[in-house]
Amino acid sequence: MAYVPGTALLAALVVGCSASTGTGGSAPDSKPGEATVAAAAPGKYRTLLDPCRAVASSALKDLLPGAADLTEDQQKKVYDGTATVTYDTDRRVGCRWKSEASDSSHTLFVDFERVVSYDPSVSDDDRAREVYGKKEAAVGLSADANTDAATDAATPGSTKKQTPSASASASASKDKNADDPGGDSADRNNSANTDAITADSSGSSGSSDENLAPRALDDIGDSAFLDDLLTRAGSTTQNRTVSVVFRTSNVIVTIQYTEQPTVSTVVPDSKELQEKAQSLARKLVEKFSE
Repeated sequence: MAYVPGTALLAALVVGCSASTGTGGSAPDSKPGEATVAAAAPGKYRTLLDPCRAVASSALKDLLPGAADLTEDQQKKVYDGTATVTYDTDRRVGCRWKSEASDSSHTLFVDFERVVSYDPSVSDDDRAREVYGKKEAAVGLSADANTDAATDAATPGSTKKQTPSASASASASKDKNADDPGGDSADRNNSANTDAITADSSGSSGSSDENLAPRALDDIGDSAFLDDLLTRAGSTTQNRTVSVVFRTSNVIVTIQYTEQPTVSTVVPDSKELQEKAQSLARKLVEKFSE
């Protein structure tokens, strides 16, 4: 029998143990057949735009009538806007503008929210879809909230999108975000459609065929919806807030555009406010795509 020195024997034992572990084998805690789950892809956006600089001055002049009549210093103050206070500017930022004119005041609020998933199995985009879906449901526009109404109204085989019922919209108004500048005496209903019909009968503007009620939008970002809320400000005057919310990848953008007339008998024009809010939304989509 060959003699093996003690040191050589110890080295052989160490080599044997290392070989049995193997660098290409499973980890000691791995179970046979267990697959490694790859982390979900991160969102497209890692940072957010400066909201107070995201809206072009030409757009602000259109959205804030009356500001152009101010002195240069006063105009600058209006157009610069006021940044909202947030605790994490990498995740959420916002800006607010306000102008006063002889016949009305206008307020514009823009909010950017970057959604991040902390679940490695859920992508940022998928998490953003969930957050967006909750916002949509809050105003009665989700598929679940309108299933019954859509079933009753749709013809067999129809794929046309249905508008929410007045009761669903009124109920959803109670859950509206506290940041909504629309006031605390919400009266969301189908007043937007009523405005269109009334305007058409008077020969001014609008058409009974136009759909101005809260609805999903097909041509803004990955998904979008519009809400139209008429509220009473104080004891007499009414204001209207049109909100456009859209998602682009893992960022959710909220636009709230409000008009408050100085005369109690005047009701803000829904069609005009909606057109301007949607136009701004399309411009912001382009900003995020740059």
